[in-house]
Amino acid sequence: MQKIRKAVFPVAGMGTRFLPATKASPKEMMSIVDKPLIQYAVEEALAAGITEMIFITGRHKRSIEDHFDKAGELEADLEAKQKTKLLEILRGIIPKSVTCIYIRQPEALGLGHAVLCAKPVVGDEPFAVILADDLIDGNGVSEMKRMVDVFDDTHCSVLGVEKVAMEETGSYGIVEVSEHAGRLRIGNIVEKPKPEEAPSNLAVVGRYILTPRIFHHLQHVQPGKGGEIQLTDGIFALMQEQHILAHKLEGTRYDCGSKIGFLKATVELGMKHHEVGEEFTAYLKDFCQAK
Repeated sequence: MQKIRKAVFPVAGMGTRFLPATKASPKEMMSIVDKPLIQYAVEEALAAGITEMIFITGRHKRSIEDHFDKAGELEADLEAKQKTKLLEILRGIIPKSVTCIYIRQPEALGLGHAVLCAKPVVGDEPFAVILADDLIDGNGVSEMKRMVDVFDDTHCSVLGVEKVAMEETGSYGIVEVSEHAGRLRIGNIVEKPKPEEAPSNLAVVGRYILTPRIFHHLQHVQPGKGGEIQLTDGIFALMQEQHILAHKLEGTRYDCGSKIGFLKATVELGMKHHEVGEEFTAYLKDFCQAK
């Protein structure tokens, strides 16, 4: 069984919940402290041993490509000014051994369609899918690395899951699981069910490892509302012929697709930041006491 070498990042969404900030700039380029969301996602993949980053992009997403490209003029300027630390940070955004590939999604036809766009590059290999909206602080360990370890042991597709409040099930794909040999095997998956119809409160939260057979099913699932191809439908079809496992997240997830999640990530990661964390924490304490 091949190793997980490739990760797909669907980044073609419009980011309308953050307008006007996302009118001309991708939501994936919005920063938590000093790094954009997409860089957190790529760093998680890098720490899992992934070396090929496949970005499924759309219009107005060129800044993502620019972010991971070499910036010769800026590097020369920093070098001339002997700003060594900043130069190291800039050059460390993406290692030279890593390949970045950009594929344009011509229409916004759902997450399943975005993943299907990666088929010519992924080929016949298992691969990861990482949604940058879901920033996961793994407390020093890449959450994707934890999932890759599960895949290496089982050779099964793996979905990252987390318990959510029952009233929130309508915002997620919800899975039903049972325990087999110390692993959680998924028996059912339902896209955005009403609380009374949800099989559980275990939600799929933006981290996937999938076998290449998923492409066959995504090519054959029926489009839903708005002509969208749902990844959940492809996973349900895959589940009829292969075991699929659930991995309960061990890190802290921030839903940065929502304003409140983005603010929580900014505060909590700001308090941990190696450069400003101590000062920022002291400020927050003083601010809360003053209020």
